[in-house]
Amino acid sequence: MTAPGSHYFDEDPTAPSAPRDVTLLLPDGSLTLTTDRGVFGYDRIDAGTKLLLLKAPAPPATGDVLDLGCGYGPIALTLARRAPGATVWAVDVNERARGLCAANAARNELTNVRVCAPDDVPPDVRFAAIWSNPAIRIGKSALHEMLLRWLGRLVPGGEAVLVVHKHLGSDSLQTWLTNRNLPAIRLASSAGYRILRVASAIDAASDGL
Repeated sequence: MTAPGSHYFDEDPTAPSAPRDVTLLLPDGSLTLTTDRGVFGYDRIDAGTKLLLLKAPAPPATGDVLDLGCGYGPIALTLARRAPGATVWAVDVNERARGLCAANAARNELTNVRVCAPDDVPPDVRFAAIWSNPAIRIGKSALHEMLLRWLGRLVPGGEAVLVVHKHLGSDSLQTWLTNRNLPAIRLASSAGYRILRVASAIDAASDGL
């Protein structure tokens, strides 16, 4: 749902704006969110995102939590609502997505969401958890670089939860992560999607892995 040459991982998408509302329905409540063309999941709540929100473990009650590739905010806002004592960093390269995420947080009266570009996260911030439906389509090399950058900022005892479709390389990604001292296990599977739970490298090293 983007214009030719425009992708959801572009910094400044060229697709003409056409905002619309979607509703995220979860057992613990619902959120009405505004989305737009040029942003991931424009016309509906992405199935992988929905599965992640249904199957991921509860987020830490306090500390800093990251939604990597926040889009218009379904993951970040769910984290913020489930963990009101935590600070949720909603990070995306897409300027339009960041604007939508911030507006959606305000609309849903969630004040513990900080929306920013990747390079604007203070370097001393470390994350108790990372949740992500990562931008697989940026390419394997860029994806690996992105994951290593952010997974390296997990605190001891922290973990990441990722959702990736098997046809987009979930199984090979699980192996790649584990081989880089980031042990990944499969938490759940549905309709071809895999939910991967990734331990921090610090914990792997302390366990002698």
